[in-house]
Amino acid sequence: MPFRLPASRINWTNSAFLIGTFVVTCTAVPLYLWFYGVDAFQVTMFLLFFIATGLSITLGYHRLFSHVAFQARWPVRLVTLVFGAAAFENSAMHWVSDHRKHHKHVDHDDDPYDISQGFWYAHMGWILFKLDAEPPLDNIPDLRKDRLVLLQDRFYVTVAVSVGLVLPAVLGYLHSGWLGALGGFLLAGVARVTAVQHMTFFINSLCHTIGRQPYSDRCSARDSWIMAIFTFGEGYHNYHHEFQHDYRNGVKWWQWDPTKWTIWTLSKLGMVDGLRRVPEEKVLLSQLADTRRRLGEKLACHTTAGNARLQQLLQASDAKLHQLGERWVVLKAQYAEKAGALKVEYTERAVVQFDEARAALAEIRHEVHQALKLLELAGAAA
Repeated sequence: MPFRLPASRINWTNSAFLIGTFVVTCTAVPLYLWFYGVDAFQVTMFLLFFIATGLSITLGYHRLFSHVAFQARWPVRLVTLVFGAAAFENSAMHWVSDHRKHHKHVDHDDDPYDISQGFWYAHMGWILFKLDAEPPLDNIPDLRKDRLVLLQDRFYVTVAVSVGLVLPAVLGYLHSGWLGALGGFLLAGVARVTAVQHMTFFINSLCHTIGRQPYSDRCSARDSWIMAIFTFGEGYHNYHHEFQHDYRNGVKWWQWDPTKWTIWTLSKLGMVDGLRRVPEEKVLLSQLADTRRRLGEKLACHTTAGNARLQQLLQASDAKLHQLGERWVVLKAQYAEKAGALKVEYTERAVVQFDEARAALAEIRHEVHQALKLLELAGAAA
């Protein structure tokens, strides 16, 4: 049910900032561009601040601090805390607390940005209105032990204003005087803040509204490759809700996930370690189990029962998926055994057996994807 709250519940500070920056972005920024234009320095500064603050939210606030998907050295934590503050999305402590509640209570009343309250509420309405009481920060004991996080929370406003608005203006002034300062403030400051914030907000709203659910339909989270383009890879939200501690959101090689690539690169540079990733077999078996559950629901429904051809198709798919699941477990064990044999004794026979197991795994992976496509066709026919 869409939310309805009286004006007395408005959080005037948040509302003034969010609406004010949006209005300035839509009015003052176009006027500046019309009268004074833009140069390469200003475009570069906008992009650099956009990337720095956007990645600090996705890599730092989200995957590092919220889900502990990897461990990071202090320089990485410091940079993401500084530029994360410059995104003006609250301190890391409050952001992480809200996000962990979202995952724990997704689509229910205790979800801070519950999509069942409506698209607008999940997008930003929850920020504009006061809660009955400030929720306790009782789910972040790990962050309370991090001195950098505590310092950022204490000086959040100072860091946010200094780095997010003042620094772009200063750099613009050094480049081309007071007119450059105004351009830096408007473009790399205000317009960039608006862009990064709504990039985050759309994950809470759009990625819980439209898109595919290839891993699970137990909650509203959806995968959207379009949103992944604008959110540094966060658009693969259905996968993330099913496997939230994986440092990757886009698990396929072709999926756009700059945050994943940045984390991987930092690991090669020795700046982060302990990258957590869900084993491929767990992801595939989870897909198989969820697909079989959906098949069971379709087979049980009255419409399907009255369509003999469709029921036969679904039953065949269910049997195929059951067979593939059992075969996958056996082949995975054989693969591990042959891989271990290669480490101990590199013989021609061991190499052949290892290659056979690897080829069989590739074949079953293809068959599973074909079965999943068959389910989609069956669902469309239903």
